[in-house]
Amino acid sequence: MSNGGGTCYYSVLGLRKQASATEIRDAYRKLALKWHPDRCMKNPMVAGEAKRRFQQIQEAYSVLSDKGKKTLYDAGMLGLLGDDDDEGFCDFMQEMALMMASVNSPQEGYSLEYLQGLLMDMIADNQSFDFGVNWDASRKH
Repeated sequence: MSNGGGTCYYSVLGLRKQASATEIRDAYRKLALKWHPDRCMKNPMVAGEAKRRFQQIQEAYSVLSDKGKKTLYDAGMLGLLGDDDDEGFCDFMQEMALMMASVNSPQEGYSLEYLQGLLMDMIADNQSFDFGVNWDASRKH
């Protein structure tokens, strides 16, 4: 899951970040029906746009409807993981994001953003360690 276009998944579905699972599902169904390529085949001018939008809607829903992926996305860490990543590392990152989200003491300096920054610094400083993630696309394992 790459979100390669940089488009916000919540924006794709027309939702706010605090949307419930029901709101996410309902928005997906409505937009998937509207932009399904089969519905737009008769109009070639719209067919390409429909296919592109439908793919964005599918990708957004696949992330936002999955609690673990949504937690990582909301924490800004989904981009650290690729499609072929080690499942154990993905589980670790999801657990870490859940723990970070549960920290609720900004007076001590441990906000979600602070902890996210620490993780990003740790990753940047220790790229030579192999955690099962291909940090450098040109480097082969």
